[in-house]
Amino acid sequence: MSKTIPIQPAPARLDAAPETPRGLLADQLARPLRDLRISITDRCNFRCVYCMPKHVFDKDYVYLPHSALLSFEEITRVARVFVAHGVEKIRLTGGEPLLRKNMEDLVAMLAALRTPAGQPLDLTLTTNGALLAKKARGLKAAGLQRITVSLDALDDATFKRMNDVDFAVADVLDGIAAAHAAGLGPIKINMVVKRGMNDDQVLPMARHFKATPHVLRFIEYMDVGASNGWRMDEVLPSAEIVRRISADMPLEPIAPNYSGETASRYRYRDGGGEIGLISSVTQAFCQDCTRARLSTEGKLYTCLFASSGHDLRALLRGGASDAELAGAIGQIWRGRADRYSELRTAATPGLGDGARKVEMSYIGG
Repeated sequence: MSKTIPIQPAPARLDAAPETPRGLLADQLARPLRDLRISITDRCNFRCVYCMPKHVFDKDYVYLPHSALLSFEEITRVARVFVAHGVEKIRLTGGEPLLRKNMEDLVAMLAALRTPAGQPLDLTLTTNGALLAKKARGLKAAGLQRITVSLDALDDATFKRMNDVDFAVADVLDGIAAAHAAGLGPIKINMVVKRGMNDDQVLPMARHFKATPHVLRFIEYMDVGASNGWRMDEVLPSAEIVRRISADMPLEPIAPNYSGETASRYRYRDGGGEIGLISSVTQAFCQDCTRARLSTEGKLYTCLFASSGHDLRALLRGGASDAELAGAIGQIWRGRADRYSELRTAATPGLGDGARKVEMSYIGG
């Protein structure tokens, strides 16, 4: 029997007055719109236990049909309006974005966009690295600037247990090397830490990437969606990760690169580079969140932990003008008051009534 994960329906049509973007858009908590994460596919070639567990995303799982996905032209049009509203950074995600056919063409289209001040975008991509060795040069040539690679262990047995498709660590490391050679840097390495499953890999990962050009970031196991069976006792707090590493390789905190940066930063006292920690469970950063998320079928989400999105595809395919699209996006962002991680209770708007949170594989991490 086929199965799918139901997504809460969005309104069929957004009603908002047309507007001309002015590059300054703030939500109810005075947070500007600066970052857009675009999921370009709901498919992935991994079955990571914290994102797309195999018992849910099996051979009978029903993915979105190609006709439901935003075309590259539609994605670029939406992105252009977001940039006019103040977005300076676009990250392509999935699923696994490198599975989308000819996605280098999309990179080239987005790389041609400019901010109102005439500056190029900070254009990045997050990948599991499985196809990176083959695609790194083409991505760089198309205009991609940086890349983030997910790698949850150095030990092969542990990593294969995490990705659940028998994919080897060496192949991901080859992809990282190819990306570095192509000039896609600085490269960030993301490790999701799940207590009792891969937390014994924290030190090996830190030792491996210390004194390299890459920045290793540890991510607390998050309660995104419902398919991963999240439990608080499986979260290894970032403070504990810092203690473990610093006991072996002393660390000291450093200032963020920019306001709203998701990762807190630490550097090795001996000059061996830095690490980052993304602590949305134990040290919420909602107050500085400047990110919007666009699903692969064109729904706009204003929080990673949202239960429903706003249907921009209906506007795109319904003949809306750019001014009408800008008006809808402006209305949505100005009404935004999301701060799920700061609250993390059943009283969180939209989550206390039994609504199901959107899955990470649907809108990206």
